[in-house]
Amino acid sequence: MARANVTAFIATARREYGADVADYRSLYRWSITSPEQFWPAVWRFCGVIAAEREGAGRTGRKLWDEVGVGLDRMAPPDPVHGPSWFPGASLNFAENLLRQGDTHPALVAWNESGARRELSYRALHEATARVATALRAAGIRPGDRVAGFMPNIPETVIAMLAATSLGAIWSSCSPDFGTAGVVDRFGQIAPRILFCADGCRYGGKEIDCLGRVADITRRIPAIEHVVVVPYLAERPPMQRIPGGVLWDEWVGPPEREAGLRFERLPFNHPVYILYSSGTTGLPKCMVHGAGGTLLQHQKEHVLHVDLKQEDRLCYVTTCGWMMWNWLVSALAVHATLVLYDGAPFAPRPDALWTLVDEEQVTVFGTSAKYLALAEKEGLAPARTHDLSTLRTILSTGSPLAGHSYDYVYHRIKPDVHLCNITGGTESISCFAIGNPSEPVWRGELQAPGLGMAVQVFDPRGAPLVGGGGAGELVCTRPFPSMPVAFWNDADGAKYRAAYFERFPGAWRHGDWAEVTAHGGLIIHGRSDATLNPGGVRIGTAEIYRQVDTLPEVLESLAIGQRIGAAAGADERIVLFVRLRDALALDDALRERIRRCLRDNASPHHVPHKIVQVADIPRTISGKISELAVRAVVHGLPVENREALANPQALDLYRDLADLRT
Repeated sequence: MARANVTAFIATARREYGADVADYRSLYRWSITSPEQFWPAVWRFCGVIAAEREGAGRTGRKLWDEVGVGLDRMAPPDPVHGPSWFPGASLNFAENLLRQGDTHPALVAWNESGARRELSYRALHEATARVATALRAAGIRPGDRVAGFMPNIPETVIAMLAATSLGAIWSSCSPDFGTAGVVDRFGQIAPRILFCADGCRYGGKEIDCLGRVADITRRIPAIEHVVVVPYLAERPPMQRIPGGVLWDEWVGPPEREAGLRFERLPFNHPVYILYSSGTTGLPKCMVHGAGGTLLQHQKEHVLHVDLKQEDRLCYVTTCGWMMWNWLVSALAVHATLVLYDGAPFAPRPDALWTLVDEEQVTVFGTSAKYLALAEKEGLAPARTHDLSTLRTILSTGSPLAGHSYDYVYHRIKPDVHLCNITGGTESISCFAIGNPSEPVWRGELQAPGLGMAVQVFDPRGAPLVGGGGAGELVCTRPFPSMPVAFWNDADGAKYRAAYFERFPGAWRHGDWAEVTAHGGLIIHGRSDATLNPGGVRIGTAEIYRQVDTLPEVLESLAIGQRIGAAAGADERIVLFVRLRDALALDDALRERIRRCLRDNASPHHVPHKIVQVADIPRTISGKISELAVRAVVHGLPVENREALANPQALDLYRDLADLRT
C-alpha cells in the first residue's frame, strides 16, 4: 500500500486540492462529488501531454483548470446541454503513448508457433513514423477512417499509432470475423485504408485471410488501399486484392521517413470506433474521443492496476475486443506490453503460463472463461512455473465465479492481486475494477472505478445499497470516456435509446448487479438475459457459478422458456450443458446438477429441463449468447448470426424434442 500509485495520488489530492481524503473510499466519494477537481488531478498526476487550444479565448488559466460544463447530471454529450470535457485542451492520442523514444522494451510479441519479436520504444517510434508518412502521402487527414482486419501483432499497434498521430480514426476487427461481420462494421464507417494480414494461426491451424479481404474490399467501395502484412508467407499472393500492396513496399525504406508529427486536436476529437455485438441487428458504431479514452485508461492503469514503467503487462485479447484498446494505452505509462496471438491452450495447455514465466509478466489479463477452463484442465502453474514476478491477474468478459477465486489463490499464486473487472465497449473502460489498497473478497469485484458514480437501481429507479438485492447497474454522473457519438446517428436518437430511456438522468449499462456489504459489486449476468421463473428474477451467472463447478460440465447456458403463448405467461428455466468428451447426460448427472443448485443457490434456480449440447454459441468477443439461443428456442429469427463466432452452434437448439414437454 505504501508503494502504490493510489497512495501517492491520495497525498497529492490532499496537498494540491485540499481534499478530505485518507483512503480509497473517501477518495472515491471525492472523485464523484468533485469531478472539477478529480479529473484535473488525474490529468496532472499522469502527465497528460496537451496544449492550449487555439482560439479558446482564455486568459491566464491553464487548460486543466477548466474541466467543462454539465458534469452534475448524466446526459448524452451535446454541444449545448450535455457534458463537455476540457474545452480548452488540444492533444494527440498517439503522442501521449509515444512519450519517450528510448531503448526500453515497448512490445514483446508471441504467437502459438513459438515465434517471438521485441521492439523498443525507439523502434516503435520509428516504425510509426514510416507508416504515418505513408498515410499522409495517401492523403489521410483528421477524421478519416483507417481500419485493421488484423491479428494481435506489433504491426496492428503501429498502424493504429500512425493513424491516430494524424488525427485519423482507427477501427479494428480480428481475423475470427467472417466477411459479413466485417462488412457490417467497416461498411458503415467507410474506411479509406485497410490494414490486414495474409492469415493467422489458431489452434494449430493456418487460417487464410486474403479470400475474405478480397470480398471485403469489393463490398466497401471507400477502401482505396489494402496494406497486407506477410504473417504466414513471405510473399503472399496479392493479385486477388484490389488495391493491395505489401506492408514494406507501401511504407518504403527507413530513409523515406519524414519524422513523426502529431496533430493536436480538441479533447473530444474521435480516436476509435468500436462496435456493439450486433446480435439484435447491425452493430452500433460507438465513436470514442481521444482525450476521454486516454484519461480513463491512464486512471485505470496507474491508480487501479498500479502500473509502473518497469511492469510487463499481458492481456490475452483479440483486436476485435475493447481490451485490446485498453491494453495498448499502457504505452503511455512506458510499460512493456506482451502481445499474444493464437489459441490460449495451444500448442500446450499451459502455453500462457509459460509466457508469463519466460517474459516475467507482472500483470496478466485474461477472461473468466479461460480461468474456469484452466481449472477444468487441472493446470497448477504454482507448481509448474516460476510466477515470482506476477503481481496482478485481471479477469473480465463474464462474471468470475467464486470457485475461480479459489483456483487462482490455491493453484496459481497465493499472494496475487486478483482484479475482476467489468465495463464495456460503450465506456471503453471499467465501471468496477481492482483497488490495490483493499482486500479481495471471494466472488466480488473490489470497488467502483474512481470518478464513476456507479449505483444499482431497483425497477422504480431507487438505489439498492449493500445487502439490498440485485438490480440494474447504472452510472449517475458523466464520465470522460462516454462515446462522443454513434456513427450515422445525427440526432442522437440511437445513443439516447441505448442508455438513457430506461432511467432518465442515469446511464443504464445492461448488467444485473448487486452492491455488497464490503462496497464491492457482484455481477449476475446481463439484465436482458435475466431469468424470471414465477416472478423471481435470477441472473444467469448465479446458475453458471454452481453448475460449472461440477467436473463433468465444461460450460453451461441458461434461458427462460415461455410456458404458453399468452402475454405475461410464466417461464421455466432450461439449462444446456456441454460436457467433457465421451460423457453423456443421464438422470444421475441431472439430479446432481439440480441438487447442486438447490443446495448452493435456491429452489428457484433449479432448471425444469437440462439438455446436453455439443457447443454453446458465443459472440466474437467470447461472451455466451443467451439471447440468440432464446430466440431459436421460441422460433424467432436471429437477426445477425454473423455477430457470433460459431453461428452453426445455433442449429443444435432448433426443434429440440426435449423442450416440447
